[in-house]
Amino acid sequence: ETLGAAVFFDKSNANYSLTLLDLYELLAGGDQPDSVRLHTTENCVCFGRAMALMLEQSSSSSSIEKEEIMTRIDALVKRILPLIAATIDDRSWRVRWTAASKFADVVHAFKTLHGAMDALVPNYEKLLQDPEAEVRTAATYNLSEVAKTKAMVYPAGWSGAGSDSDNGMDIDDDDDDENKNTHRIPVAQRLVTRLVGLTEDDSVNVRAALAMVATELAPLLGKDASVSNLLPPMLLLLRDSSSEVRLNIISSLSLLNDVIGTDLLHQSLLPAILDLADDGKWRIRLAVIERIPLLAKQLGSDFFDDRLLGLCVGWLGDDISSIREAA
Repeated sequence: ETLGAAVFFDKSNANYSLTLLDLYELLAGGDQPDSVRLHTTENCVCFGRAMALMLEQSSSSSSIEKEEIMTRIDALVKRILPLIAATIDDRSWRVRWTAASKFADVVHAFKTLHGAMDALVPNYEKLLQDPEAEVRTAATYNLSEVAKTKAMVYPAGWSGAGSDSDNGMDIDDDDDDENKNTHRIPVAQRLVTRLVGLTEDDSVNVRAALAMVATELAPLLGKDASVSNLLPPMLLLLRDSSSEVRLNIISSLSLLNDVIGTDLLHQSLLPAILDLADDGKWRIRLAVIERIPLLAKQLGSDFFDDRLLGLCVGWLGDDISSIREAA
């Protein structure tokens, strides 16, 4: 954090600050022990927050001073972003896991800085496809928070984006070009295209994490985009082979319901609830019972009376006393 604060420099201590940045780049190098490289992501967040604050404070500066500060910040960003990319490609899965678990902090720290999001989002997508399930799970938990930055980025694979370079950390210096800006889309719109692939992930932990956070994209996407891009993977999760995944998605449907309504979910939701109600694990059945009041509120009294009331009565005769008591 001390190193991150060092980017608050003026002409009198600029050399000192750059010396500290040189030292930090050395400490983040691949020849350092894992225990040292693990701190790279957190320190980069500190740098990003410091630069964002510099940018905010520059609003009250003269045009000449503001331009000088912007030039200084752009130079720092171009040095720090490759350090983040290095953690994502690190040979140690623990370093990559740390980057994945803190990536929401990373994007929120850098979201106001020129060109940063175009560089960061492709690297976040790499974490979602990491060889290690633990890394993919940590990245998936951050999905909605990354999308909530509401930044505008280039679509995946767009040939005009400077972030489609080999290391994914080149900054497009022509960001003000009107033609290029017309191609930008919200982060949520880009990330939602990754959901179908995550629903097919071999790791149940990844799918369970996705089921917990994916519906939070609905308010960001709006009704039409949610129906066309978010609803299909959510329906796949409702039919997942894991009861934990199905339970998580049922528990997180309120945001999706608020955006698209319940009519589109009824047909797929009921079979999932019925399967969970008869699950062999009594803790799963108990979890379903605990969510019945929320489901009744979300789906309406008619749906509850017609489809769920019989389930509640049936649980009164369950073999497990905890189930009967909860019912």
